[in-house]
Amino acid sequence: MYGIIATWRMSLEGISEAADMLKKSADAGDSIETAIRAVEDFEFYKSVGYGGLPNEEMEVELDAAFMDGDTLDVGCVGAIKDYANPVSIARMLSKEPVNNFLVGAGAEKYAHRHGFERKNMLTERAKIHYHNRVKETTENTELKPYSGHDTVGMVCLDDKGHMTAATSTSGLFMKHAGRVGDSPVSGSGFYVDSEVGGASATGLGEDVMKGCVSYEIVRLMKEGKTPQEACDIAVNTFDKELKKRRGKAGDMSLIAMNNKGEWGVTTNIEGFSFAVATENEEPTVYLVKFDENHKQYFEVASKEWMDNYMATRTAPLVRK
Repeated sequence: MYGIIATWRMSLEGISEAADMLKKSADAGDSIETAIRAVEDFEFYKSVGYGGLPNEEMEVELDAAFMDGDTLDVGCVGAIKDYANPVSIARMLSKEPVNNFLVGAGAEKYAHRHGFERKNMLTERAKIHYHNRVKETTENTELKPYSGHDTVGMVCLDDKGHMTAATSTSGLFMKHAGRVGDSPVSGSGFYVDSEVGGASATGLGEDVMKGCVSYEIVRLMKEGKTPQEACDIAVNTFDKELKKRRGKAGDMSLIAMNNKGEWGVTTNIEGFSFAVATENEEPTVYLVKFDENHKQYFEVASKEWMDNYMATRTAPLVRK
């Protein structure tokens, strides 16, 4: 059995490429890296990689991580600038004996030393988004982070039972320089154990990190819960806990897959989408919906929804 699951519609092309690799017995590490890089390289996805939205100083700072479920090796980069594929840098870091999590200038020096591609990650579209956002504010209004924070997170299983997890994001739009969210933090943005399964998160990193939600899902699966049961328990319990203690809970959407290729997804927001491909299922985008009792269910995205998704993201922008 093989499979790959990922956050958001933007991951579809990447997991489709990975699924083709997995059909040919490719390694879970190579497959997930290929899938994440596809998202990083597509400039119209404004929350990951090239074209990612900048911080308050109009600089694109990227976070990424890679974890090997066989060895539990982890590699992470935070607030890295001017490098095209941070997930690949994170994967190389996971193979180092120490110094596995590098940030800012240190991460950039490592990337340069190992020959990774330097690239200006700030696109003209991102500049327009930035200037339009600035104009929306007044002199008396503090710039606040964009409410969207769409990390691409994935969990992958190959036909040899090897599992991996990886993430990549540009984080909050208009964030403070140097801000790092949950995405590159092991146990929060991602976690995987080939003997059990893996999970990955997207949402408000500051809240996801308070609960180490990805690790909690893997722990619950280790106790015998299905991926869906584990996601439901971890996300819903922590959502309630945050609301009890703090009066509110930020966005949290978690995906999971176990070492049998079974998957689960739970979110506390409207409008979450995810993509999955397994040995028994072609690459498919699902939308998470809620019934009148606020019980979630999944619906395959319609062609109309898919067409509108791409049309919206590739539409020409005008500076206000």
